[in-house]
Amino acid sequence: MKGKETVMTKFTIGKVAAAAGVGVETIRFYERRGLIAQPTPIKTSFREYPESAVNRIRFIKRAQELGFTLSEVAELLALSEQSAASRKSVRELAAKKLLLIREKLEDLRHMEATLSKLVDDCSGQGPLHGCPIIEAITDTQIHCN
Repeated sequence: MKGKETVMTKFTIGKVAAAAGVGVETIRFYERRGLIAQPTPIKTSFREYPESAVNRIRFIKRAQELGFTLSEVAELLALSEQSAASRKSVRELAAKKLLLIREKLEDLRHMEATLSKLVDDCSGQGPLHGCPIIEAITDTQIHCN
């Protein structure tokens, strides 16, 4: 009686890209950044990626959607691969990102208020000279309050 053989599915770069929902160039970019390993060609001239590459790319994309930079994604990946890593480390990284996002949202609210006022102040008629929007952009000291 033979034991079960573990068959590992291998993918070409095109199949990995399709399965992960990214382009081939994205995979190559991730390889250059060290986020995914670049496989060596085996038996053929094609490089074969393990099935786990698809999940890793999906992880990278989801982390980016949450606002993490590729450097921060690399940190998350490193933490996820360390058996000694704790949730505390991951939480601290995510908390820092959350703080930055909240700061950006506040900046966007100020930008919205300023631009809204400028749009309200501009009649949209007449010559460009005296346009409050152009003057505000030209002014080196725009006040965002």
